[in-house]
Amino acid sequence: CFHFNDARSEYSNHHSASVVDVLALPIFKQEESNLPPDSDNKILPFQYVLCAATSPAVKLHDETLTYLNQGQSYEIRMLDNRKIGELPEITGKMVKSIIRVVFHDRRLQYTEHQQLEGWRWNRPGDRILDLDIPMSVGIIDPRANPTQLNTVEFLWDPSKRTSVFIQVHCISTEFTMRKHGGEKGVPFRIQIDTFKENENGEYTEHLHSASCQVKVFKPKGADRKQKTDREKMEKRAPQEKEKYQPSYETTILTECSPWPEVTYVNNSPSPGFNSTHNSFPVAEGNGSPNHQPEPVVQANLLPTATPQDAQQWLHRNRFSPFCRLFTNFSGADLLKLTREDVIQICGPADGIRLFNALKGRVVRPRLTIYVCQESQQAREQQTKHENGDAAANTFFVYHAIYLEELTSAELTEKIAQLFNISPRQINQIFKQGPTGIHVLVSDEMTQMTATTSS
Repeated sequence: CFHFNDARSEYSNHHSASVVDVLALPIFKQEESNLPPDSDNKILPFQYVLCAATSPAVKLHDETLTYLNQGQSYEIRMLDNRKIGELPEITGKMVKSIIRVVFHDRRLQYTEHQQLEGWRWNRPGDRILDLDIPMSVGIIDPRANPTQLNTVEFLWDPSKRTSVFIQVHCISTEFTMRKHGGEKGVPFRIQIDTFKENENGEYTEHLHSASCQVKVFKPKGADRKQKTDREKMEKRAPQEKEKYQPSYETTILTECSPWPEVTYVNNSPSPGFNSTHNSFPVAEGNGSPNHQPEPVVQANLLPTATPQDAQQWLHRNRFSPFCRLFTNFSGADLLKLTREDVIQICGPADGIRLFNALKGRVVRPRLTIYVCQESQQAREQQTKHENGDAAANTFFVYHAIYLEELTSAELTEKIAQLFNISPRQINQIFKQGPTGIHVLVSDEMTQMTATTSS
């Protein structure tokens, strides 16, 4: 039997030493959080309790760390912590909670979308986070979006007992850079955001958010790690033990900023576009037949630019693949990034290009490719013209593609972005030779073209 009132009081008392400020993670915009100061001792409307023990090897003023086993069901108790008369508009009504497994490390937060896509590729058909519905109590309309592998959501009535059981299927070492064995797993965060209904019946009005830090191990690995930490602490001197938190049987999720709503880019082809009936003639060089093009003109990004302005600037300057990573960044946020930051986030080639663009430096591409989407009708007209059967009335419009890495993969990616299709729909790219032959475009050809054009 679980008594809510007694449990809440007990949790609040023996966990008071472990409640710390949420880390200031820029991508979450938590440095501008409006969370109340600790001195207010505000009682939060809800409390979430993860039924898994905290590690004893955490120093007093650090955030708690909890070890989980991959695929094991863990209970999260959803507690109504409201005072009498608080938030009367939700009394007798449902609220919606969204549970996410996200990255704790800032470097991985920046590249979260790529990390999750890589995991999806290596584990087809699997999810990062699942609900164990048969064991859960009090949840209504549970949902797991197939495109968001790390997110689940459900409705619940705060006045009734509610316990949701979750399973985390990824392990911490899957996102660690491979070295020579003994890799240290990265920590995750389990975050819960709760919303109430608006006037239109949509659950969009934010009520409360909380999270905790976890690491996920292969089955039974969390138990072994917990035992190892406990044995290490037992060997420490009494004076050293005082610097560490005791291990608690449960983990209290601490208040944090709500997770930002992000619109994912849809790379599917536009309606009505049939790639089988179109081809992409390619011309290369750093100039047209008549003149050399000017370097790409990049308007300087101003510190006063809003996040929306910054997104448009990224699009205009050919940084569209990274727009999702910088969704909540204003101009000032982007300009604060160091050269090392952008290289770590975007990789060496695009990172240096982005840093130079942010600092207002004009970057000349290593190679400019001109691409035209040729219709079947235009192709027939061009053939007739070559045979002397028609007048030269066909008008072709070419798009410039700027290459920095000089690889066929980069060319494929940028052609896909230009014509709003998936790179997987492009099997091969050919260059038409002077006698009409078609030559397969490779890395070597791209690099050789750049050398001869310079």
